Amino acid sequence: MTLKECKKEEKADRDFQKKFKFEGSINVLTQMMVDPAATEKRGGGKNLPLRRGEILDVIQFTSQEQILCRNSERRYGYVPRAVMLQL
Repeated sequence: MTLKECKKEEKADRDFQKKFKFEGSINVLTQMMVDPAATEKRGGGKNLPLRRGEILDVIQFTSQEQILCRNSERRYGYVPRAVMLQL
């Protein structure tokens, strides 16, 4: 990883912590998959765009309805628990 890529990831992490009022270090709890039968969604606001079969890193279990996740593009957002499957 180049220095430029490393700084870009650090900036994305800082922006995430500010936007979601997340304190402490960012730790991946587990990985989950978006249900292949789920409808794809664009996302927006604080919601993460969904693609069928995508593997997401779980950052925090926020409520009974939502999970805070990170996708492979290092974008963060909320995902409905109803569309998530255990690996």
